Amino acid sequence: MRARARSRTARLFTVFSVLTCAWAARGQTSLLIPREVLLGNPERAEPRLSPDGARIGYLAPDSKNVMQVWVRSWGGGDEQLVTTEPQRNLRAFVWSEDSAAVLYEYDADGDDNEHLFITDLATRKTRDLTPFANVRAKLLATHPKFAEQVLVLMNQRDPTLFDVHRLVLKTGALTLDTKNPGDVDGWEVDPGFTVRAALAITPSGGTELRVRDNAKANWRSVVKAGPEESLTLHGFSADGRSVWLSTSLGAESDRLLKKNTTSGMQKVISVNPLSDAVDVMMHPTRYLPQAVAYDADGRKEWKVLDSSLNADFAELRKVALGEFTVVSRDAQDRRWLVAYESDRTALRYFTWDREDHRGAFLFAKRPKLSGYALAEMKPIRFLARDGRSLTGYLSRGGATGGPRPLVVLVRTQPWERERWGIVPLVQFLANRGYSVLQLNFRGTHGFGKRFRQAGNKQWGRQMQDDLVDGAQWAMQQGYADVNKVAIMGSGYGGYAALMGLASTPDYFRCGVDWQGPSNLVSYFKSQPGYLSVKRPLWAARVGDVDDARDAAQLKEASPYFSATDIRAPLLMGQGVKDTRLRTQDTDAFAAALEKAKAPFTYIAYPDEGAELLRAENRIDFFGRAEIFLAACLGGKAEPWPPSGITGSTAQVKKAPK
Repeated sequence: MRARARSRTARLFTVFSVLTCAWAARGQTSLLIPREVLLGNPERAEPRLSPDGARIGYLAPDSKNVMQVWVRSWGGGDEQLVTTEPQRNLRAFVWSEDSAAVLYEYDADGDDNEHLFITDLATRKTRDLTPFANVRAKLLATHPKFAEQVLVLMNQRDPTLFDVHRLVLKTGALTLDTKNPGDVDGWEVDPGFTVRAALAITPSGGTELRVRDNAKANWRSVVKAGPEESLTLHGFSADGRSVWLSTSLGAESDRLLKKNTTSGMQKVISVNPLSDAVDVMMHPTRYLPQAVAYDADGRKEWKVLDSSLNADFAELRKVALGEFTVVSRDAQDRRWLVAYESDRTALRYFTWDREDHRGAFLFAKRPKLSGYALAEMKPIRFLARDGRSLTGYLSRGGATGGPRPLVVLVRTQPWERERWGIVPLVQFLANRGYSVLQLNFRGTHGFGKRFRQAGNKQWGRQMQDDLVDGAQWAMQQGYADVNKVAIMGSGYGGYAALMGLASTPDYFRCGVDWQGPSNLVSYFKSQPGYLSVKRPLWAARVGDVDDARDAAQLKEASPYFSATDIRAPLLMGQGVKDTRLRTQDTDAFAAALEKAKAPFTYIAYPDEGAELLRAENRIDFFGRAEIFLAACLGGKAEPWPPSGITGSTAQVKKAPK
């Protein structure tokens, strides 16, 4: 049986190696959405209003296809390039409170050591505000009444901890504002621009909220939540005496609370027994929650808490189809930018004038998608083998029914829930002829604490079983071909792909992994110092590498130690500069696969970290995945350039013979 399996995979890899895309000869590529349209850089994204409401900033590629900040007036027609970073895409930015500059975090080398930069709009001069070697900086807060200052998180004093620094924008002067005592993972600023709240991770993996009365007062505990509970801080009330919290304490699902930090008195603001809060809309200057969103049936629904928004939300529901989110607002709250997301249209942004109650189309993130038929993302629900109810989404393009090759697509972050909307990789796979399954396996946040707790220490075990159960359900419903199932993902999803091939070697026909850890013991032991505060959380949810029993379970759940069981073809990728998943771990796994004579291809990108930020590298890797899946499952594919994607730095470290 094993010899026959190896013979089959050898034939598959022969096809993969010499594939020249005969599909094009049959005219099938005319139906395909080009890789560049779905996986390349978006045309425009992440719009943000200046505080004075006069201008809109957004991200868009420059002449070298690098995502930069551009700025235009509210009326438009005068777009100007603002930033000029040389190679790696910018992912986000904020306006300075005086509307005269933009601030952004930039990692020049892919090593996670982001610096905070500022670009003056009048002079176009850019300054590195945190020019320190081997230091990571993150913007914490700005404030309209203190426009000349910002608060920045840096691990300069201790590489394992983030302290709060006060930074003067004009001079670059930095002052240590708040020292991290050793266990704080998050900070919150009050309406007076004083750091007055801290979220600490307890030794058991739980969360503790601490507050202080002023910058010189001692910290005191306000709320303690065990590792089985959730606790999210949304900010202070306008008088600074209370905080807004989402927590499962005292309930099954998260409730939105207002809690007085002195008396301990609390008031329930909103609750949905079927869903945790998935989004809370806070007013930036009135310091109160105005709306909360829930997702009980696979679609987001807003519940308005502030009656002053009733008219706006009623009208916004009519502006465009899809789920909407207010993504930016000016200081006077007269102008908004609103994003509309659907599963079958590009993400679209609209301006909203609150005085005139008038909406206008701003731009689409990927407008070229309008020329193609996109797949429906259908919410699903079924029972796992132990009777637990699971949800997720199934996407498949085209009008014809019947079983198709199935790709189980597993998300990067294990505890974040899948969301309905336009997902480029989902559309890419569905367009190539696959049914695409995304699951909210046990441990996912958003479905109450019992569901969340069910994922504790279940990496490679029941969390993995849920993925197989989902594939089985898709087969039973007639969506999937029983003989053509692949598993694919990045981060945790990459790990799940590796584990799927190792733990169920005769189930998945092939797998695609980007940045998936193969050895959980070494992975959690070698995490960068700035993540050390989170170790008690990982110990509670995944396993404690320093505990003998947990370490044994982590080893059992590590594909590295089961490399000899892997028989199906595997494509895996690695960003060489990733500080979380070390290249030597992936190299060691590749060596183990080679020793076991397992069929695999290993692609490394020397200028990337945990994410494929450069569009050329992103198109290269997923283009290789497209060809790989076509050879394995029989889906469609665009022709592949003989030398790979131009501009990509891909290095084939191991290819099939």
